[in-house]
Amino acid sequence: MVSLLESMTGDHPARPCLVLSNNSDAGGLDKAKRQGVATAVVDHRPFGSDRAAFEKKLNEALERYQPDIVCLAGFMRVLTEEFISKWEGRMINIHPSLLPKYRGLKTHARAIEAGDKVAGCSVHEVTVELDEGPMLGQRTVPILENDTAELLAERVLAEEHILYPAMLRKFADRLVSDA
Repeated sequence: MVSLLESMTGDHPARPCLVLSNNSDAGGLDKAKRQGVATAVVDHRPFGSDRAAFEKKLNEALERYQPDIVCLAGFMRVLTEEFISKWEGRMINIHPSLLPKYRGLKTHARAIEAGDKVAGCSVHEVTVELDEGPMLGQRTVPILENDTAELLAERVLAEEHILYPAMLRKFADRLVSDA
């Protein structure tokens, strides 16, 4: 999230308007505030299994700021078709694997266990199918002989900080040129 915020300067076609989290303890909230970006929290826990009510509150928070693009970063909640369709074509996400491999969780351990020689990250448009939207870009890292999931995750995260800002710029450029 910080990499995205820091990238949106100069001739970048996008500007941050809100950092929204479902966790009031998320470190990114303080970082966003220090950069002068509005923040909001919609805690999912009071809603229990009522995902529609939770997402209604998410939408209300987003609509107050009218973003052109929604960037998911560490938002570990599966969103419903209704929520996704509202933001379709304007929502992107980063995933810590070389999609279509290893959708979902524990991607680094799964890549190591499979004997893969490379891992990486992907930025994609968000669609109803989990981690299946149109691919915007990927970066790779080698899987080293003595890698653990934690060591691999550190190297992939460094690539995420390069890839996501670059793909946000590309995505925002496309939205501007299509307008």
